[in-house]
Amino acid sequence: MNSVRPPAVAGAFYPGTSRALESQLSALLAAAGVPDARRPKALITPHAGYIYSGPVAARAYACLAPYRDDYSRVVLIGPAHRVRLRGLALPQATRFATPLGEIALDSDAGTALRRLRQVCISDEAHELEHSLEVQLPFLQRTLASFTLVPLAVGDASVEDVAEVLDLLWGGDETLIVVSSDLSHYLPYAQARRSDEQAAQTILDLAPTLNHQQACGATPVNGLLRTAVSRGLRPQMLDLRNSGDTAGDKQRVVGYGSFAFYAGGAEQADEQLAATEKTAEDNSAGTSLKKIEGNLLISIARAAISSQFGLHIAVRDDAAFLQQPGATFVTLKQHGKLRGCIGSLTINRNLIDDVRENARAAGFQDPRFPPLCLEELGSIRIEVCVLSPPQSMTFSDEADALSQLRPGVDGVVLEFGNHRGTFLPQVWENLPEPRRFLGELKRKAGLAPDFWNDRLHLSRYRVAKWAEPETT
Repeated sequence: MNSVRPPAVAGAFYPGTSRALESQLSALLAAAGVPDARRPKALITPHAGYIYSGPVAARAYACLAPYRDDYSRVVLIGPAHRVRLRGLALPQATRFATPLGEIALDSDAGTALRRLRQVCISDEAHELEHSLEVQLPFLQRTLASFTLVPLAVGDASVEDVAEVLDLLWGGDETLIVVSSDLSHYLPYAQARRSDEQAAQTILDLAPTLNHQQACGATPVNGLLRTAVSRGLRPQMLDLRNSGDTAGDKQRVVGYGSFAFYAGGAEQADEQLAATEKTAEDNSAGTSLKKIEGNLLISIARAAISSQFGLHIAVRDDAAFLQQPGATFVTLKQHGKLRGCIGSLTINRNLIDDVRENARAAGFQDPRFPPLCLEELGSIRIEVCVLSPPQSMTFSDEADALSQLRPGVDGVVLEFGNHRGTFLPQVWENLPEPRRFLGELKRKAGLAPDFWNDRLHLSRYRVAKWAEPETT
């Protein structure tokens, strides 16, 4: 018997007519660009109303554009918000509808899933569920033709979800999409901290998220568990919240988009090589990169100057400035450090990240008093754009030290509530790895000779631009 699950949140979470919906999707995807040339096996995307989370979701779906004809099946899994549910629920319906048309469900996959103890059939669980529905128009817009396996997740274990994903994994024809928002209704600054921690957990492939960090923690953790066994590597595409998109900053909801690629360590090596090539290009001063760097420095200086009521006109419409990025802004005065603040994870676009970090470096670095107007002319600004941190694997401290590359690696150290980072520039003053790591421990609030097997290290590369030295 054929039956259709009609749209439940069209006209609320997204436009209710095909024309308006097509228009909004086109605008969101055009603004997102194509963030990566690789084909993803899995995505994590948010599920709020499009005016709130649409720009972040679009960053994930834009990855599919070059491969729209390659996928023929989508496994879509997200949390059940409306109905108390044990396990995972398939619908009885055979088609899902949106204003863009109907999508057929994969009946063979449904038959196979019915054999699992944790899978049940429940139209009620799907009837009003928005976490899955809001993904469908994006999929219809970015893929040519596909069947759907929609699963609402209730009270289930990580192993329950991982077993389902393993069963449905398929080959290159199958795309996995996990629907999840991040923190809910926290003040802006607190939400950012929570979401950065959740994002790092995802990037570390650690299936330990809780439901305060992500409403879809259970399906996300299931994907992370499966990603480890299947050799996938994650990439963060965007990390923002409703205070960055369309809401106020008093009570915000966090959104992140992530892509997972096949390739394991080999893929990670390729990503590192690409980062190294970018750094070489920047140090060689190619004209495009030099122009970009000079603009970032100008934006940083304008942000600092505005705090004194000095308004400097700076171009802010360059396309690359709207791309997500993590930056550090360093201030030097007569060759000495005068402030340094930055972001280790991507949580906003480049222009906003540089502006906020420039202001913080000038006026909020706890190691220095706030800048005064008389100092403005003697400050030299450096802007660094960071690559995504890569976790290090080592057997002991000696092994970790042997892997560090002086002058190349920026390093993040984490142990419990202790956290610190050194940019690659710090190697200029601490060229010996043991002393470098010892001082990083000290910065994180640990003794220089401290060691524990649970200590976590990750490293990153930077592209750096700097103003000429002042005299």
